Amino acid sequence: MQRTKAYERLGCTNPLESLVEKTNDFLYGLWCNKHTNQKQYERLKVKKEQAELAHLHLLPKAHKPNTSLRPIMAGMKSPTINISKWLDNLLRSIFDRLAIDTTVLNGVELLKKIERWSANNLIMTTSLVTMNVTDLYTMIPQEGGVTAIKRLIEASGQKQIDGVKKEIIPALTRFVITNNYFYFDGIYYKQIRGGAMGSPLTLIIANAYMYFVERPIAKWASRTASLYFRYIDDLFIMSNIHADVLKGLVRFWNRLDINIELSESIGASAKYLDVKLENRGGQLVSDVFHNPSHEPYFLPFSSIHAEHIKKNIPFVAIMRAMRYCSSYEAFKHEEIHICVELLLNKYPMDFILKQIERVFQTFQCEIPTKGNFSNIRKIFLFKGLLQLTKRF
Repeated sequence: MQRTKAYERLGCTNPLESLVEKTNDFLYGLWCNKHTNQKQYERLKVKKEQAELAHLHLLPKAHKPNTSLRPIMAGMKSPTINISKWLDNLLRSIFDRLAIDTTVLNGVELLKKIERWSANNLIMTTSLVTMNVTDLYTMIPQEGGVTAIKRLIEASGQKQIDGVKKEIIPALTRFVITNNYFYFDGIYYKQIRGGAMGSPLTLIIANAYMYFVERPIAKWASRTASLYFRYIDDLFIMSNIHADVLKGLVRFWNRLDINIELSESIGASAKYLDVKLENRGGQLVSDVFHNPSHEPYFLPFSSIHAEHIKKNIPFVAIMRAMRYCSSYEAFKHEEIHICVELLLNKYPMDFILKQIERVFQTFQCEIPTKGNFSNIRKIFLFKGLLQLTKRF
């Protein structure tokens, strides 16, 4: 909390009552001036008796060295939560459309794009680059976040969103991001830098801010026939530019924005999202990535949860292994890993094997062997599960 200087200590006086009043006055003013309609006003206004100040809890980053703590704001009853949810719903689709060429949603989408690019571009000297933004949510200046939302709306070309003039959206954004108060260990605080991790609006602010920061990187990737993607604060590049040049470029990109600090890894292999990738002499090799802190814990078989939930655990794990593992040997290794972990959680072996069989029945293909693995994997990677579940 002290390192990022994102929080101002207020003392022991609870700001909840004044925040509720301030929020309702702000929303009433927008309604009276016809910037929002009555339905929107009724949806967003705060019920005093239901409002609570956000509480801070610290989530250990067990997958990172020295186990630092991530501050999470539990603010589901915060006075600004309705505005935050509403803005997130309005803006998310705009961002998704604008950033469709430079963002990935998951490891499957990443692998599809990597394999398409690699088919024509991968060579023995291709480098894999991963970059991480340090403390993204708490390093974005609050006014910078509002400006990013304003630029996002301008780039979309929309004059109104859900009947609200485009000029009003940044004002609502500013109100949410500058009125984040929380309680922690007997003291009240106000966040004065960045957005609250736990507020729906913060993700879209972070994504919008990074969208404009990353424009020079995306343009460079396009010019050099390199591959570039981002998932929130994690950036990924595959390029045939020499590794020494890439190191210099990362140093340059670190000067694009004083608030954005990138830590990088450049080499023939990379771990990105839950995928492990390697350029092995001009051949792309992929596998499931497990963090060093990974523990073999699943929902216990003895749990009272519905059986379909338990069935889906091995189903999804095997489906992921088929998609991520580029070789039969890697798949069998991951399959054994999955079975052992499920057995440790008291799943019967017969139950596990039935679910594994169900995976291949659902995808309407044979059980993989060394000879047919490559063809069966293409079915898993490029054929959507939704197309198959109508018969399931």
